[in-house]
Amino acid sequence: MAKENYNVIGVMSGTSLDGIDLAHIIFSRLENRWHYQIEETKAVPYTEDWVYRLKKAVDFSPEELEKLNTDYTLLLGNVISDFIAANQLENLDGVCSHGHTILHQPQNGFTLQIGNLPEIAKLTNQKVICDFRVQDVDYGGQGAPLVPIGDRFLFPEYDFCLNLGGFSNISFEQDGKRIAFDISPVNTVLNFYADLLGYEYDDKGTIARSGTISELLLQKLNNIDFYAQAYPKSLGYEFVKTIVLPMMERHNISIEDKLRTFTEHIAIQTLLAVPKKTGSLLVTGGGAYNEFLLERMAFHLPEMKFEVPDDKTVQYKEALIFALLGILKLRNEVNVLASVTGAKHDHSSGKIFLP
Repeated sequence: MAKENYNVIGVMSGTSLDGIDLAHIIFSRLENRWHYQIEETKAVPYTEDWVYRLKKAVDFSPEELEKLNTDYTLLLGNVISDFIAANQLENLDGVCSHGHTILHQPQNGFTLQIGNLPEIAKLTNQKVICDFRVQDVDYGGQGAPLVPIGDRFLFPEYDFCLNLGGFSNISFEQDGKRIAFDISPVNTVLNFYADLLGYEYDDKGTIARSGTISELLLQKLNNIDFYAQAYPKSLGYEFVKTIVLPMMERHNISIEDKLRTFTEHIAIQTLLAVPKKTGSLLVTGGGAYNEFLLERMAFHLPEMKFEVPDDKTVQYKEALIFALLGILKLRNEVNVLASVTGAKHDHSSGKIFLP
């Protein structure tokens, strides 16, 4: 009989480049339902040098990527070891780590998350479950989004689960299947423009609030081909770099106006993404603190009940869910849904490395 209780660490680095999220989590399975308790957490920001390297990596040669992967695995191993030591964690069932996405091109049959080399297990002296996306792309899937199975198991009481990170993604049940897809860029674009004004991010959306919508730019953004595509579909930083930012840069308007326009764009795309306009919607990710963005979403979806959970769940939801994906892999149970990624079939994805 499978274990009912698990003591694990979830580790996530998102496309926003704000750092590495670590969460020590206790999971229990009671009456056919997963329950969780987030214990110690830490967000470890990247140094300026690492932000620069991770931003530039999309243009690296294979040799440069190999070195980056080795260096990043060492960084991640040390960050995880420090977290374990600082919190005196013992008897862990595993460290469940996503790594950091550098290239995501499922249409070309590949996706690359660095930090998932076998050395990670020796560096941390722990069993490590990682590299969850590659197998799905091999099976003809998008390799993303992977969070929806966690939404199904951990947050079944909500009609919709919306995560606002570097990109936004949504998941919901429809005709007995979990449906999920990436909606649009969020902090990958908002933080880019906040940075030009000297801020890490636009706190509460205050700068965007001060701007004026460019109807011309808004129309062009809403007409980007990706938004008309059927799901399953997913986004990578390449989309921002090659399509969104060049489009925005062609418009000679203030940064405040660009932030205001893009915020409206996110809200409109969220409206278009939900199949019904009523019910309850769980909001997580850094964008949940962008009060102005949530106001604009509520404006477009007045009948929807928006719920922002406790801070730990908002900030560490992806670490939480990758921890669950790791446990499901250890149990040899399905942790990737074909209805979400478009793979040939549901499967149990990830690699297990032993120290």
